[in-house]
Amino acid sequence: MSAEDRASERRQESGGASRRRAPVVSTKGPVLSLVINVWRVSLLFVFWHFVGALVWLRTHTRLPRWLGSDGREVAVRLWTIAWLTFVWVLLWGTLSWANVIGGVVLATLVLTVLPLPRVPVEGRIHPLSVLQLVFRLIVDFFVSSVQIGWMAIRPGRPPLGAVVRVRVAIKSDMVLTLAVDYLNLVPGTMVLEIDHRRRMLYVHVFDVRSEKKVRAFYDQVAYVERMFIKAFERDSEWHPSPFHGIDEDYHHVRAADRSVDTASPSEATETDRLPAETERERGDS
Repeated sequence: MSAEDRASERRQESGGASRRRAPVVSTKGPVLSLVINVWRVSLLFVFWHFVGALVWLRTHTRLPRWLGSDGREVAVRLWTIAWLTFVWVLLWGTLSWANVIGGVVLATLVLTVLPLPRVPVEGRIHPLSVLQLVFRLIVDFFVSSVQIGWMAIRPGRPPLGAVVRVRVAIKSDMVLTLAVDYLNLVPGTMVLEIDHRRRMLYVHVFDVRSEKKVRAFYDQVAYVERMFIKAFERDSEWHPSPFHGIDEDYHHVRAADRSVDTASPSEATETDRLPAETERERGDS
């Protein structure tokens, strides 16, 4: 065998050896491995006892009554303290530990000495549904503004307004307030009265000259009702708060029975007179 052949074989053998996987040699000594194992066990030990301490605090401690009775009420109170602290720092105009601590102390004092009425926190917030609701509010605002502006300048008879009664299936007082604010923000509708027990709204509608316009109003209220329930109080997630202020007679009846008018005879008589008065006003106009 010539020298060139032997050199070629050596290159092939060295190339094959280099392609073989080199054995893994541990660089950790026994002492370092022991330290790492002890560290892992210590983390597990600390985490286990930390969770046990949280469970013990949960079962053996009570939060102040003004702070709330459940997790949601506590979250609302803490958020209120954080917001008041933020406003306090803004008023001073300087971010410092003294202003932050002073804001926390002042916010706690305000919530303790001057407590606001408890707002039941029920259901969950669904951001996508809320965004859809806000987008629809903006669209309704602009469309209604254009319609009312056109009615103000167009020739012909003035629009005929009326008070329309409509029932909603919103359970929470806070969500009902938001829905009423929605209707009040849209030009052409104004909520005049809320029957709290029967969840009835008396809404002044700007123009009810035709059945189509009345039907459009009812469709709008139905959409607002459906979207607010979808965004804040779905039936699968909603549960009444301990501070729920709604008459329990409403929640212990079936949905089909809630549509039955339970108005007193005097209220029914007054309601029956509304169509006749509306027709009289239409004839006068």
